[in-house]
Amino acid sequence: MIELREETDGRLSRGYGGDTFNTAAYLARLGTQTDYITALGDDSWSDELIAAWNAEGVGTQRVLRLPGRLPGLYIIQTDPKGERRFSYWRETAAARLLFQAPEAQDIIEAIGGYDLVYLSGISLSLYGESGRERLFDVLGDARSKGRRVAFDTNFRPRGWPDLDTARAAFRQTFECADIFLASTEDLDLLFGSNGAEELLTFSDRAEIVLKYPDLTCRVLSQGEDIVVPGKPAEDVVDTTAAGDSFAAAYLNARLCGESPQSAAAAGHGLAGQVVRYRGAIIPREAMP
Repeated sequence: MIELREETDGRLSRGYGGDTFNTAAYLARLGTQTDYITALGDDSWSDELIAAWNAEGVGTQRVLRLPGRLPGLYIIQTDPKGERRFSYWRETAAARLLFQAPEAQDIIEAIGGYDLVYLSGISLSLYGESGRERLFDVLGDARSKGRRVAFDTNFRPRGWPDLDTARAAFRQTFECADIFLASTEDLDLLFGSNGAEELLTFSDRAEIVLKYPDLTCRVLSQGEDIVVPGKPAEDVVDTTAAGDSFAAAYLNARLCGESPQSAAAAGHGLAGQVVRYRGAIIPREAMP
């Protein structure tokens, strides 16, 4: 999406972001070969997004361009502690049509060729019921070929018509994911108190990364249950993309063969740096 950041004097600064894209960008910066799969319009802003993503090293050959459509847009507002609030304009964004547009067939079929497919709860909310069913078919096909699926819970109630629809979609995704990046905040908001229990039932077959409000990270993998504490970051300016960057560093480390404990520590490290800068994507020279 196009990102507008509200400055202290009321001016707006333009950038770009979005939860799964943020993760893709940080994965690319960390050295993982990464493609981003979405849909954009044929407008000049979409052209700018493609150019910026290419500059980050994110592959864009599987980005669908739809005539007459536009990208989504969001505004970030932050309080004095750096906690962010988002406002969205994306009801007619091109990305919503990715799993419905006939032109996307080749792109959709290519998903099963990736070693790892990463999506989020926000991804689920975009596609509608028919789009989600097609997505689940694609994920099932990918896993049948030995590919892995990583799912970040990222639950935003405003993106869903009702809780029952969201719960059904999340539970279906739980059945076809191999790596979970979740927060107790998301799960409790979606499933009620002790919402994490919904996810922990999959710990016998999946790798689960569960983050708590006190920055503690619990990782359940291959019979081990590890707790990796995080430290509050200094000089927090904007918490946008904290979770997205954590996911990128964690997945990058695991893909490089590092242990879950080391991967979680890497996640804490990158997220702690990201929150010290405004916007979703920090300057390249600020990367730890």
